[in-house]
Amino acid sequence: MSDATGAVAPGRPAGDDGDDVTVETAKRERAIAAAAGTLAAPHTYTVASRGWEDLPDAVEDDLMVINMGPQHPSTHGVLRMVLTLDGETVVDNKPVIGYLHTGIEKNLEFRPWVHGVTFVTRMDYLSPLFNELGYCLAVEKLLGITDDVPERASAIRVILTELNRVSSHLVWLATGGMELGSTTAMIYGFRERETVLDMFEFVTGLRMNHAFIRPGGIAQDLPEGFAGRVTTAIAELNDRIDEFEDLLTGNPVWVERNKGVAILTAEQCLDLGVTGPVLRSTGIAHDLRKAAPYCGIDQYDFDVVVTDTADAFGRYLVRINEMRQSLRIVSQAVARLPGGPVMVADKKVAWPAQLALGPDGIGNSPEYISKIMGQSMEALIHHFKLVTQGFAVPEGQVYCAVESPRGELGYHVTSNGTNKPYRVKVRDPSFIHIGALADLTAGLLLPDVIAGVASLDPVMGGVDR
Repeated sequence: MSDATGAVAPGRPAGDDGDDVTVETAKRERAIAAAAGTLAAPHTYTVASRGWEDLPDAVEDDLMVINMGPQHPSTHGVLRMVLTLDGETVVDNKPVIGYLHTGIEKNLEFRPWVHGVTFVTRMDYLSPLFNELGYCLAVEKLLGITDDVPERASAIRVILTELNRVSSHLVWLATGGMELGSTTAMIYGFRERETVLDMFEFVTGLRMNHAFIRPGGIAQDLPEGFAGRVTTAIAELNDRIDEFEDLLTGNPVWVERNKGVAILTAEQCLDLGVTGPVLRSTGIAHDLRKAAPYCGIDQYDFDVVVTDTADAFGRYLVRINEMRQSLRIVSQAVARLPGGPVMVADKKVAWPAQLALGPDGIGNSPEYISKIMGQSMEALIHHFKLVTQGFAVPEGQVYCAVESPRGELGYHVTSNGTNKPYRVKVRDPSFIHIGALADLTAGLLLPDVIAGVASLDPVMGGVDR
């Protein structure tokens, strides 16, 4: 291994990978170079587990490069960070991604449009309904049916995505608390998340990866008793959010680990494309639900939460209060939920046709199966064509974005007029925010890197899509 000057880097144990440069030789070479005034700096020392005690004394003056990750604790998934340290102070941070690569964007090019929902829901696995919504809004825009989506379907989309925002923020709070030593925050966070996941299971049949939002509307209507159940859940969650504040906001350890830590200024956020709670913690009230509303969300009364600290503690305050605002939106949407269908009237787009939530999950209703199998050959043929071939989408390209729990989640979708996408490019906020790690962690002590990464709330399923 060589340093930037081309000199042999000392420190690798003799015989390792054929390198016979011993530590004693390295000491001799360094001493001669120092005496001659030609010592190249910095040197790179590659040390195996048995070589630390043999490092030259002069290494104390050099920088050290270490790996943090890839593992889940402290790196929010399989994220690897190559840290350059001066003692315990971070000089540089080079993130390495790709350990969770799924190829979802490429897979979308080989499946009919409606099948794409089952792929995108698995990207940011903590925000599956936002993935589905952004994709479907783009497909609907290409089809020219944005205004044809029933009001009831749009309202249900708002209800489910805002509940999803709450569940995602609860996972952030649980994992971030665990990484800073608060097992109580972890246990309580995952406990409250179960309330939301139970609601999702009640509506969609699944806790995650729902494929419930479809081009043209949603897969099926809300089950009977949903309004009463979600109203009870909202009241319970509001009380539990108050408990989180009692537990953490004034907690001296929590404040010490987060306040003034991992500062990312408004100017840095705008330069790097950072959005969501991280941007709003700098005092900029940018939220796509207000700036570019979708699904009629602008008709609900809610506030864009901001702080001006630009640090990890400010991001905590933003997310805590965003959960309250999301529950506020859900309450309004449930109270004024309109009647009517939940899928566009055009039967060439409205696939699949008649779903029902049974004991084994979502499937076609018995009445619908009876009709297409025993009463109408034309309906059966139409069903099979929609399921196997889907529908063609006119040529064109669009960009649609939604305000996910992590920021702007955008879909740039291109159609060449066939029944499959030509290209689906996703702007995932976690990917953008990973690019800000060098700025975020510069000058931090090593333990504060963990708090800084946690405050970004990255999800590697969205990064490595």
